Amino acid sequence: MTLADAIAAQAPLVQRLLDGVAEIGRDPPGITRDAFGPGENRARALIAAAGAALGLAASTDAGANLTLRWEGTDSAAKPILIGSHLDSVVQGGNFDGAAGVIAGLGAVAALQAAGRRPRAPIEVLALRCEEAVWFGLGLIGSRCLLARLPPGALELTHARTGRTLAQSIEDCGGDAAALRAGRPLRDPASLGAYLEVHIEQAPQLVEAEAPVAICLANPGNVRHPFIRITGADAHTGLPHRFRRDAALAGADLALELEKLWLAEEAEGRPMAVTIGRFHTPFGHHSLTMVSGGFEMSLDLRAYDPAHLAALEARLGEIVRMVAQRRRVEIALGERSAAAPGPMHPEIIAGLEAAAVRCGLPAPRLNSPGSHDANNFAASGVPTGMLLIRNRNGSHNPDEAMETADLMAAIHVLADYLAV
Repeated sequence: MTLADAIAAQAPLVQRLLDGVAEIGRDPPGITRDAFGPGENRARALIAAAGAALGLAASTDAGANLTLRWEGTDSAAKPILIGSHLDSVVQGGNFDGAAGVIAGLGAVAALQAAGRRPRAPIEVLALRCEEAVWFGLGLIGSRCLLARLPPGALELTHARTGRTLAQSIEDCGGDAAALRAGRPLRDPASLGAYLEVHIEQAPQLVEAEAPVAICLANPGNVRHPFIRITGADAHTGLPHRFRRDAALAGADLALELEKLWLAEEAEGRPMAVTIGRFHTPFGHHSLTMVSGGFEMSLDLRAYDPAHLAALEARLGEIVRMVAQRRRVEIALGERSAAAPGPMHPEIIAGLEAAAVRCGLPAPRLNSPGSHDANNFAASGVPTGMLLIRNRNGSHNPDEAMETADLMAAIHVLADYLAV
């Protein structure tokens, strides 16, 4: 059987798994697979069962990540890891993360059907809790694997259960004590490569009329989930010169950050600013009161470490300027960060060559999103990514990946692995 025929033969398996994780996460109008909860756990069990049917050896590490291993012809060779995540945001879409785990299984199944056993072992990873919505910190599975958890992370609490990250990991078969030791669960030097397949989070591939792209880099980010602005409550009629209006200070801060964003992009330095939470205090705000309190969140991202550091310095300057202008206090509060993830040049070239052999157009694109690939790249593991066309972005119920486009990505991935 040719590899192309073997790929085509895996379409029913791939569709069954896509439908399975959708049913597990069903939460109208979208999908919710809660990290370290029933949604992620049931999806993990579905993937584990599919791996067992392919003869893959399953293991769970101290971070409760699932690894499904297929031995190569040379057991001493460094393994090639194919990974992504199974959790989702609340009422998001079905494909963000899950499509990448399923792609790994689809590629292994196709190689087996075609009788093409690679030299190096292949490991399909279902990494825990990639989405930051659950603990205010993202990429947790890969952070655990590579000893990149920030100080205090194991004491963060789950948005739904209230249990700490340490308790949540142990509830799912992990070992928080091993994580506290601060040593990588896998030595990065022992890993041959990390590959990730992920839906694109912007409509660039729709524009390009291509089913798949070769990722050049993922942005790193600096996040402040709980920025607090403190002014003074006052009567609605208070003249402007006397006000310490926290709500207007929040608006001011947001607009200054947008000015920064537009100026940077005009100079050819891609970045992004996202404000997800933006509100006066619930239970205290009023139609007839100047609000002395305001809360917001901030995600600041860029593709180059030096650029991201410079943007964070500018953030500090903007905060000081707005605080002085509005006569308020602005506390940025908790901070988390993810390093930018440049893809490895040799893997980029190898995936491009595979796409050519498959007869597929595969433009080079930056990904708008940070992914587990960032942590592998930052740890020195050669890293590559394929992006799949997705019409309506991600983190919403309308994610619109076509299974045929996922199959195209699986074809490129399997061809790359078979060389």
